[in-house]
Amino acid sequence: MITTTISRTRTGQKAARTVKRRYAHNRIALLFLAPWLVGLVLLTLGPMLTSLYISFTNYTILNPPVWVGLQNYITMFTGDPLFIKSLKVTFTYVGVSVPVKLIFALLVAMLLNRGIRGLGIYRTIYYIPTLLGGSVAIAMLWRKMLGGDGLLNGLLAMIGIKAPDWVANPNYALYSIVLLSVWQFGSSMIIFLAGLKQIPPEYDEAAAVDGAGAVRRFFHITLPILSPVIFFNLVMQLITSFQSFTQAFIISNGSGGPVNSTLMYSLYLYKKGFAFFQMGYASAMAWVLVILIGLFTLLVFRSSKLWVHYEDGGK
Repeated sequence: MITTTISRTRTGQKAARTVKRRYAHNRIALLFLAPWLVGLVLLTLGPMLTSLYISFTNYTILNPPVWVGLQNYITMFTGDPLFIKSLKVTFTYVGVSVPVKLIFALLVAMLLNRGIRGLGIYRTIYYIPTLLGGSVAIAMLWRKMLGGDGLLNGLLAMIGIKAPDWVANPNYALYSIVLLSVWQFGSSMIIFLAGLKQIPPEYDEAAAVDGAGAVRRFFHITLPILSPVIFFNLVMQLITSFQSFTQAFIISNGSGGPVNSTLMYSLYLYKKGFAFFQMGYASAMAWVLVILIGLFTLLVFRSSKLWVHYEDGGK
């Protein structure tokens, strides 16, 4: 009886010490997480909730916000033709730039995957545009290159082709921004290259022995195995493209011209908020953008069941 009591006491003491250690570990973990939690509340959740509130008000910075309910959202969809125009421009930009960039990045990755010499140097060279392409300086340089008297038109003139001013012509201005976006293919290319190196060469060799050509091997072996990587790149590029701002702002001088042909959604949001000081309306536009990105991302996730193949069956 005494032995049993002593054993239970020792067990209880061990359990108490275990609980104390776990409690101490939790306190230490919470201490390490505290800076991140403070940043999350003050720099992310706080501004987001404030923006959500402001989206239901008429707020011009100089005056206190006045509650207007859903008026900003109603005006957006029923009384603002430039809002609809910015959506069309953005959808065109995303619909063209994202697939072209991914296709180009995949082609370059496949070329680099052939075991060429100096692979690290080539990867660095191809990745540099991604680091520089979002800068103001590169956007200004791009505008000069594609201008009426720019480098591109100078080269075309040497072979007898008279080209238009690409950035001043409403038929081509948006596609000059698309071209700049495609030029920044480095990050997607690096991810594709990493995915290609994970494909066992035995699969391709076995298919070649069975008589499958290069095109058939690409569509029936490479693409299915690479589909999770394609899925990741697609989601990331969709989110990034919907938020594109710098290139359109610099190339159009902040106007979205010519004739609103480069009026990207984020650029129009910026003009509403910081040019016309309609912060309530701009906040409403920002939340519509969040919803749009969420819907398109959800659509891609739902469609992934049809075309993304995992080795474990997707479980």
